[in-house]
Amino acid sequence: MLKMHNLSKLYRTDEVETVALNHVDIEIAAGEFVAVMGPSGCGKSTLLNIIGMLDSPTSGHYYFKGEDVAGLPEMRLADIRKHNIGFIFQSFNLIDELTVAENIELALLYHDIPTRERRERVAAVMDRVGIAHRAKHMPSQLSGGQQQRVAVARAIVGNQGLILADEPTGNLDSAHGQEVMEMLLGLNEEGATIVMVTHSPAHADYARRTINLFDGQVVTESLRAVV
Repeated sequence: MLKMHNLSKLYRTDEVETVALNHVDIEIAAGEFVAVMGPSGCGKSTLLNIIGMLDSPTSGHYYFKGEDVAGLPEMRLADIRKHNIGFIFQSFNLIDELTVAENIELALLYHDIPTRERRERVAAVMDRVGIAHRAKHMPSQLSGGQQQRVAVARAIVGNQGLILADEPTGNLDSAHGQEVMEMLLGLNEEGATIVMVTHSPAHADYARRTINLFDGQVVTESLRAVV
């Protein structure tokens, strides 16, 4: 599904140049569940942002479904994101003034989908993640685990094949964190490709493969044994 070759990302100010990613080579196949780990500041979130086309590399190549997207104009990148990528963030990123159903439906508003079909999709995905009984609630009326379920629903309602999760359990207690991980595992078993940044070795164990970064470079990769 995606391939990065000799990819680097530099951040420059008038006085300082910071190397966030340094000649990275990564391949992720469709249907994989990959965890990205490493210490704070090693480039994990930068890598995820480039995979999600929210940021662009300074040099190198990024092939998404065979197309080199590095350096494409923002309008083209936005179109690719819209149809292919769902995002799950640590902070949920829900809109306080919208209900659960409206927050999820928001992800479909920029698709050319009739209102009735949008509502049907939202209802189906709320049921899928176990949040249908909260459809008319506001985010402030939900627990952290429930808010993250809404975020997961929003990420998958457009049938995107790639889910990017940035510390999806970081603001949750252990029980709710495990619930979210079980949901991600279920989505992967249904065919979704998942790339997840995490600090938790226990949660990384849900992934089939773990990529470890240090100082912007891939230092190790490991496969989990299939039981």
